[in-house]
Amino acid sequence: MTRSVVTVTPDTSIVDAAGTMLSHHISGLPVVDDAGKLVGVVSEGDFLRRSEIGTQRKRAKWLHLFTSPGRQATEFIHERGRKVGEVMTRDPVTVSEDTPLEDLVAVMEKNNIKRLPVMRGDRLVGLVTRANLLQAVAGLAREIPDPTADDDHIRDRITKAIGDKDWRPLGLQITVRNGVVHLHGIIVDDRSRRAAIVAAENTSNVKQVHDHLCWVDTYSGMYLNSVEDEGVAKAS
Repeated sequence: MTRSVVTVTPDTSIVDAAGTMLSHHISGLPVVDDAGKLVGVVSEGDFLRRSEIGTQRKRAKWLHLFTSPGRQATEFIHERGRKVGEVMTRDPVTVSEDTPLEDLVAVMEKNNIKRLPVMRGDRLVGLVTRANLLQAVAGLAREIPDPTADDDHIRDRITKAIGDKDWRPLGLQITVRNGVVHLHGIIVDDRSRRAAIVAAENTSNVKQVHDHLCWVDTYSGMYLNSVEDEGVAKAS
């Protein structure tokens, strides 16, 4: 997570908040009150519908009959408010320092949000963003490979990764030589091909994956070899 969090207050002007985002190259800001308590989050999405740039909502007059006065007032404030407190998202979703990574990602997906304030009790101590997750993935890619991942280990790990999946190819055979993987078997859905290849590619010390999976139509019995095998056949 990011520990040095840039924040604004509810009284910060919209212009200053936008300038802060641009100068720090960030897309959102936690909003804290004078006591340092988190009271909201303001993001680039809060600036999409603004009167200054002519993007406020424009409804046909008859649609106003189906929009409550309260909602219209809220939209008016959001489009013309001059302070962060008038446009921010209140009571934001938060996580704690001990939240597991899996739960953190689930919260982001469920709430369709890009950033999560990290709390220690009532105090804001950090911010986790999708960029932080991307950095974590990049960091894992640089980890030292497992020294025990010889060909037999590679084959066993791919078999384990695919073996219990409903989409696994029928009659799957995996051969590995010097880190080069060959996948043989039958599939009835081409998405199973890609999933099997991804499983192999994600195994430590795999240098290359060759696709020999054959697609079969369960109704007609028609079959198609992999693109790779078709290319070899045409070249020979």
